[in-house]
Amino acid sequence: MKEFALLRDRRTLLYLLIGFRLMLLIVYQPYLINGVERGLSTFGDFQHYYNLAALSGQGSLPYRDYWYEFPPVFPLISLTAYSLTGTAADFTAYATLLAIIMLAFDVGNLLLIMRLGSRLHGEGTGIALGWIYGLLAAPLIFSSWTFEPIVCFALLLVLTWLTERRDLPAALAIAFGALTKLYPLILLAAVWRFRHRDQAIRVTAITVAVTAVGIAAMLQIAGKFGVPSLAAQFNKASYQTVWALIDGNYRTGNFGPIADHFLPEKAYELLGNPARIPSWLRLIPFALIGAFVYARTRRFDDRGLLAFATITITIFFLWSQGWSPQWLMVLIPLLLLNFPDRNGVLISLLLMLGSFIEYPLLFARTAETAGAISGSQLPIFTALILLRTAILIGVSMALYRSLRLQRDPSEVTAT
Repeated sequence: MKEFALLRDRRTLLYLLIGFRLMLLIVYQPYLINGVERGLSTFGDFQHYYNLAALSGQGSLPYRDYWYEFPPVFPLISLTAYSLTGTAADFTAYATLLAIIMLAFDVGNLLLIMRLGSRLHGEGTGIALGWIYGLLAAPLIFSSWTFEPIVCFALLLVLTWLTERRDLPAALAIAFGALTKLYPLILLAAVWRFRHRDQAIRVTAITVAVTAVGIAAMLQIAGKFGVPSLAAQFNKASYQTVWALIDGNYRTGNFGPIADHFLPEKAYELLGNPARIPSWLRLIPFALIGAFVYARTRRFDDRGLLAFATITITIFFLWSQGWSPQWLMVLIPLLLLNFPDRNGVLISLLLMLGSFIEYPLLFARTAETAGAISGSQLPIFTALILLRTAILIGVSMALYRSLRLQRDPSEVTAT
């Protein structure tokens, strides 16, 4: 119908999303007042990224002169943003440019959501999912807080190319994701379940080889800071999960001050109580659950591939000792693509609301307790974590039921 033609025009959505984000960035541009962050990036990690990038002005580079808690893709982007804003870079210029780079990746996410949604559910639903994604708060906020849009882009690109039977580009996309954050490697489980063995071996070999080359190049210049950089995330105390409640850790998963990055031993320092249930012990039941889902999967069409990849990620989130609110950036597109209806929207809204109450609302009020949740906030904090955990379990169960549906043999892509 003519009256809906404007809403069906993908370019209109792109114009609105890009225009809205850029205008917000102009009006609420990031800046520092006496070292305190203000503007659109407030409560995010941009100041931490800036402080690390600014070390290059003193001749210090990541991996070579200090440990960096992430693989090389983002540090390279961060240093590039810092260098492009001038030798006397200021936080406003750096954060604004970084937000624009994250916006570019999030535009890619929007396009991939519409592309995947159209392939899986039809053209109309694909465009509708694009409008829904564009109106949600989390993508806007996390694009101004973190580099999670890059991880989301890598994961959506992998799923898009796998559903289009473009396995070689998908392998490269997994490697790109792994060199941004390591956990996108878990998508290889979907490759092994939805491709024949020879194809799975080929994709895995390419992914591992490219990832290994990237890590090896990092280690080549890293010296004593190489292994600590790779190990830092695995040595964190539990945070913002049921495991953190069990351990008595009521803080976020932040690292110590910038000065700690010049000391390799600080990458191994536990900032919190040790785990009462070790990660290797937790891994046993979750590995069994994953194996059960793997063995019981009967749906091998494109929707099945998406559901399997999503349940792999939700199981990983449930197993992980920590929860980062920016993981919603990855989870929400997957929820919308798996549940392209009111339920998917409501689940996404509920997860966002709970996460933003948890952080920044509760944690912004912990200055007197040195960043730890305590007192009357603790019951609310506990309830929010339990609610999020219950939602992830419920989503996993719904995805499992979807994977148990037998599809027409003509739709099968693997056995």
